[in-house]
Amino acid sequence: MAQALRPNTAGGLFATDGKPHPLQDTLMAVTLALGITSFITAMFHHLHLLSSWTGLVGILTGAYGQWISVTTRERFGLVLGLGAAAVGFFLGMAHGGLFG
Repeated sequence: MAQALRPNTAGGLFATDGKPHPLQDTLMAVTLALGITSFITAMFHHLHLLSSWTGLVGILTGAYGQWISVTTRERFGLVLGLGAAAVGFFLGMAHGGLFG
C-alpha cells in the first residue's frame, strides 16, 4: 500500500509538463476568443461578415495551434475554440458568406 501514500503527479486531464508554452497558450486564447465571437455573432443574421471571417481565422489559428500543441490542456482549449469557430463560420456562410 505504499503507492497510496504517494501523490499522483503525472495524471489528470489538464496535466502539464511544468514548462511554459507562451506561443501555444496565446494561440489557444486567440482561438477561444475568435470561436466565441464567431459563435455568438452567428446567431444574428445581419452579422454574417463578422461571423464568417472570425470563424475562418479561428479555424486557421486553431489548426496551427493543434499542430504545435504540447499538452492536453492546450489541445482541450483549442478543440473547444475550433468547434465554436467552425459552427460560427458555417452559420455565417449560410447567412451570406464572406463577402456579403
